[in-house]
Amino acid sequence: MLINLEQLNAAPLPEAVQMLGGLYEHSPWIAEHAMQHRPFRSWAQIKLCMCEVLKSAGPQAQVALLRAYPEVARPTQCGPEEFDQIQALNKAYNEKFGWPFILAVRGPRGSGLNKHQIIETLKRRLHGHPDFELQECLRNIHRIAEIRLNDKTGCHPSLGHQVWDWQEALAQHSDTGYKEKGQLTVTYLTEAHLACCASIQNTMKSAGFDEVFVDAVGNVVGRYHPRELSGKYLLTGSHYDTVRNGGKHDGRLGIFVPIACVQQLAQQQKRLTVGIEVVAFAEEEGQRYKATFLGSGALLGQFNSDWLHQLDADGISMQDAMKSAGLNVDEIPSIRRNPEDYAGFVEVHIEQGPVLNEMNLPLGVVTSINGSVRYLCEMVGMACHAGTTPMNRRRDAVSAVAELALFMEQRAAADGDSVATIGQLQVPNGSINVVPGRCVFSLDLRAPNDVQRDALERDVLQAIQSICERRGLVCQTERTLSVPAAPSAIEWQHRWEGALHHLGVPVFTMPSGAGHDAMKLHEIMPQAMLFVRGENSGISHNPLESTTSDDMQLCIDAFTHLLTQLDQEGARSPD
Repeated sequence: MLINLEQLNAAPLPEAVQMLGGLYEHSPWIAEHAMQHRPFRSWAQIKLCMCEVLKSAGPQAQVALLRAYPEVARPTQCGPEEFDQIQALNKAYNEKFGWPFILAVRGPRGSGLNKHQIIETLKRRLHGHPDFELQECLRNIHRIAEIRLNDKTGCHPSLGHQVWDWQEALAQHSDTGYKEKGQLTVTYLTEAHLACCASIQNTMKSAGFDEVFVDAVGNVVGRYHPRELSGKYLLTGSHYDTVRNGGKHDGRLGIFVPIACVQQLAQQQKRLTVGIEVVAFAEEEGQRYKATFLGSGALLGQFNSDWLHQLDADGISMQDAMKSAGLNVDEIPSIRRNPEDYAGFVEVHIEQGPVLNEMNLPLGVVTSINGSVRYLCEMVGMACHAGTTPMNRRRDAVSAVAELALFMEQRAAADGDSVATIGQLQVPNGSINVVPGRCVFSLDLRAPNDVQRDALERDVLQAIQSICERRGLVCQTERTLSVPAAPSAIEWQHRWEGALHHLGVPVFTMPSGAGHDAMKLHEIMPQAMLFVRGENSGISHNPLESTTSDDMQLCIDAFTHLLTQLDQEGARSPD
């Protein structure tokens, strides 16, 4: 018999605990402690409460829970050799960490992982740090409990499954040279890119959009009209191109979530006071041509005609690629949007980081997209013999940069939410027995607001000067990028927060360290973003990038609630 939330909230404690029996192996105490926090507004709130109970129980109770779980069972269609491999890996894992390998084998979609996925995950996690593996096992235990709770309640994430399936279908298209390796790469106006474009159009049409078309730069646009023709539109969407060997959800999640919301409205034959315009941006990553944010920038009238003459790795110009794709460059100016026609811009996106994953939170509200500044630098000292030059007489370029790297680490950490990175470091013509005389390196500095970013930049440049003076070196710096921060419009941020509160999900706010299409639209209209938790430590730009259909369902529910808020606000507004 399926249980419902009202029954669970009203039942005596022993009965409520019995209703939730079996969610965690031989551990009814988790449900017992959680039920003391009744009443709950949603199943999501119950799941999070049980996570907090286990978190507060401490390492000893957590390890005891892990040891109560059986080893990963034999996958279906698993041959004797593969099963022997799983057994050997299980044994090695248990010997290393002191508890069995825990994996939610029904996976992020709930339909099951195949034997290859299980083996590869076991092999990868065998090399993890014990502290990380403890938490990763606990996260998988919570995922198992989530799936079991779905079975007990009959509350399955049907729309989350659909969005998952749409993304899986789109991921079948990949550029030549990558598809053959089983890797996902979709760059601007390749054959795979055009196939994605066609697929998204078909999905929009099937979902019930009133208009679906491709604009002059390859953006796929779907419009669901408002109740009144004079009504404004909510603009939303994200990009469908990818980095090389990337993940299936970066950008694409922000396309399909609002499509699912429009599909619901169309099925209900319901119109809102605002229309919904979903744009699948053709280019954001800058992988084929150096034209990052081409798709969203074109909506602002920021398409640079010089880009047309850029050549890709095969010598094909952007102009020729656009012509071959049937795009008319003369029409690009006409796609510029008038901000007066729009209420604002919202974007949902996989977090691309570990924060939500570590906190067991499915959703997070973005406060600002970090401003960033980048430099290419060259530290110049003196190359000399590594054996004959005393330590106090060296002008070591690498040591100077190493000192700078440690300073940057401490300086950014002092802000709490700034980040500073030396992502490239090279020693031209370096030898094992030569003190480095030159070091070429990069700087990437980011912060949630421009004042904070500028202060970080100033301190890092001052540190370079101080290090050089003390060590007798010279450093040349060239700023290659400066992007202002894009703080969320407070009224739109509050709408996302209201949606999370309605779902019974803790309202957690955070900055975005990565750039998004929203930071372009921010220039002409109010914007705010919602993050969705990523699995595998929130890794992104990587084949391991993933999220669950349950979290995607919550995202769809949050977006639906935001639309409801807008509709109610519009209905209250005077004519």
